[in-house]
Amino acid sequence: MSAEPPVVLLSLMAASYPAEVLGRPDAPAFAVTLLAADQRMLAGRFAAAGRPAARLMLDDVPHARGAASGALIPSGGLAAVECVPQQRVDAGDHLLVIARVTAVPYATEDGKPLIRFRGGYARF
Repeated sequence: MSAEPPVVLLSLMAASYPAEVLGRPDAPAFAVTLLAADQRMLAGRFAAAGRPAARLMLDDVPHARGAASGALIPSGGLAAVECVPQQRVDAGDHLLVIARVTAVPYATEDGKPLIRFRGGYARF
């Protein structure tokens, strides 16, 4: 995340549903959660093809709606940010989305991040 102004950069597969939604000029505000290493099962739910709506996938997971975005934000991650898309850049088979951070519902320095690398989850 950039400090001033606070922005984040997302790199999305161009053929993905998130890229379809965030690539529109009228794209809604959204939230991003940096998952903790022990949230691998939750990450798998969101990565599954043909997945149900987010509210159904979070039914048994503590979560809240973001005050700034209205997006569902799972608890227990390392950080969560609410954002508004500002700029989009086509980059080969990816879409880059630059978004302004409108709120930080929570952030912690405790815990280890869940990182996916080369088709698997990295251990640190």
